[in-house]
Amino acid sequence: MAKAKPKIKKQARELDSVFFLKIVLYLVLGSFWLRLVDPGLTKQIPIPVGLVLGLLFATHDHFKIDRKIELAVLLIAALLGFWMQAGLLLVVLH
Repeated sequence: MAKAKPKIKKQARELDSVFFLKIVLYLVLGSFWLRLVDPGLTKQIPIPVGLVLGLLFATHDHFKIDRKIELAVLLIAALLGFWMQAGLLLVVLH
């Protein structure tokens, strides 16, 4: 009686261009901040909108192999975006 060969699962691989595009997406998205400012421009409340959206994208990614790299890029982009004042400035009127 012949033995049946074990089935080998093929793991889907991500193209290098797709990975590069995702890294650029995380860089741009992570640097986006929403800053709520009072009319006197004396107080700011920064909200990391891009970091939250990027974390949602990273956790729902199909390829979970490179998640650590993606999260590191996202965190560095968020810190750079905070210091470079990148994002949207929203003036809150009382």
